[in-house]
Amino acid sequence: MSQMPQQAALSECPSCAEPVESGDLFCGACGYDLSVVSAAPPDHPTLTLSGPAAAGDRVRLDQVPQQPEPEEYPLQAPDPLQAPDPRQVPDPRLADPVAAPAEAARMCVACRAGRVDDDGYCENCGHAQPRERDHVERESGPVAAVSDRGLRHHRNEDAFSVGHTTLPDGTPAALAIVCDGVSSAHRPDEASTAASRAAGDILLTALPRGTHPQQAMHEAIVAASQAVNALAEEPASAREHSPHTNAPACTIVGAVVTAGLLVVGWVGDSRAYWVPTDRSAPPARLTEDDSWAAQMVAAGLMSEAEAYADERAHAITGWLGADAYELEPHTASFKPDRPGVVVVCTDGLWNYAETAEEMSEVVPADAATRPLHSARVLVGHALDGGGHDNVTVAVLPFPAPSQGAGSA
Repeated sequence: MSQMPQQAALSECPSCAEPVESGDLFCGACGYDLSVVSAAPPDHPTLTLSGPAAAGDRVRLDQVPQQPEPEEYPLQAPDPLQAPDPRQVPDPRLADPVAAPAEAARMCVACRAGRVDDDGYCENCGHAQPRERDHVERESGPVAAVSDRGLRHHRNEDAFSVGHTTLPDGTPAALAIVCDGVSSAHRPDEASTAASRAAGDILLTALPRGTHPQQAMHEAIVAASQAVNALAEEPASAREHSPHTNAPACTIVGAVVTAGLLVVGWVGDSRAYWVPTDRSAPPARLTEDDSWAAQMVAAGLMSEAEAYADERAHAITGWLGADAYELEPHTASFKPDRPGVVVVCTDGLWNYAETAEEMSEVVPADAATRPLHSARVLVGHALDGGGHDNVTVAVLPFPAPSQGAGSA
């Protein structure tokens, strides 16, 4: 309960130094008004608080508010004469009971050369560093992925899931799912997130049970579609505010690598590429776009160069979402005869390395042993090219390395 502060008693007049009695309102010698004088607060030691301040409380760092004397101390009252000098006591909020290693300097995601200052800007190129979802990096065992907002969009509508597991025979398997939210749809960022998580979870559950990787990929895409469809099942009151918006939608592409098998699956225009470690061997694109351009090429109406130069090139004909046409998950399996990497990406990357040969040229030579570094390089390639779209890329070494293999 709050109380009004009590006036402290004075022993002498602050004006003439004559003795005064407790309760006097005026000095009997000089007539000084004693009611306007506040006594100096007693000297209290600084105490460590055991809990956070109440919501709305504001405490200045250069002042310690005077607290009323507690009715009872837990152990004993602190002795002011034995209290340490507050200026020599380290701030307990800054003290870490376990000494943590020095945090590595953040490097700029745009120029990859400058350090990032405390305000979030590169000291070299001045690029504002992204928010949490604007730039995401993750690795799981031998597979790694990086997603970036790009330089033109106001948010990142891509999402990914990476993981690694063990098959029933004890051999390793690695997986990656990459989804690209359809910008013209409602809540595309939520669609890509829901799809990537659902598909990744299905693969991590099905593969250890012995489900064939290609069948597991099919099931993963179906689960991803169901997760995106569920986003459209919102209350009628919510639809009243935006009755003409498209249902949440996204594309999906995924890959599973084992000791001897490579499986890909997709719906939409996100892609997977095969890049062998021996660059004298030919690379390959493993997926076919569900897009207007791909249909024109397949029908023989345009060359690939003509189709992808058209402004309608990126109009997709297949996607995940409640208002999509009949779901047709595409899956394919391969047995490469040599080591290499699988690059799984959105069009934010392949717009700047469209053919398999162009992708092979920008994938680092050590991608199989440094997948996270390679994913960063590929994202940087897209940003250097203009970064007109969100860009997401996952890199999976083939064959899948044994458990414990990492990235640099």
